[in-house]
Amino acid sequence: MSVINTEVKPFKASAFKDGKFIDVSDADIKGQWSVFFFYPADFTFVCPTELGDVADHYEEFQKLGVEIYSVSTDTHFTHKAWHDASDTIAKIKYTMIGDPTGLVTRNFEVMREDQGLANRGTFIVDPDGIIQAVEITAEGIGRDASDLLRKVKAAQYVRNHPGEVCPAKWKEGEATLAPSLDLVGKI
Repeated sequence: MSVINTEVKPFKASAFKDGKFIDVSDADIKGQWSVFFFYPADFTFVCPTELGDVADHYEEFQKLGVEIYSVSTDTHFTHKAWHDASDTIAKIKYTMIGDPTGLVTRNFEVMREDQGLANRGTFIVDPDGIIQAVEITAEGIGRDASDLLRKVKAAQYVRNHPGEVCPAKWKEGEATLAPSLDLVGKI
């Protein structure tokens, strides 16, 4: 079952952010754009490269009014230990949600039940809490934060410009399409 165009299910979790432990819930995401960035586990291999890449682009996401939530089934304590132990993870300023019960991971339908780990899943959530984009990749395939940034901009554009859509490889400032009978068969 696809979670596209569904509302984020209720959750409450502990997280690590800016040197502090905080609580995060579904209520916190309302009224802003959010990205949920699921990954299998702390202290692994592809995961720190992805989280570091998102950290390098975090300021750009913030300028767009987007909050980032990384999520794994590790605890918030493990996130802090990883933050303290790794120069790559030490760059992270966004919220790192601990999900040891798997509730958040199951809510987004990315739990590997046989392992208790999350798949690599990326979800763009609009200010109403509705999931607008989903990307799931296999274990060995890392994601690209610059492409995620492009997708967020496209989602924001479409929301702010009803009746327009963004074609493949669309970048901010480029032409969009206005679907109509006149375009059928002309693209």
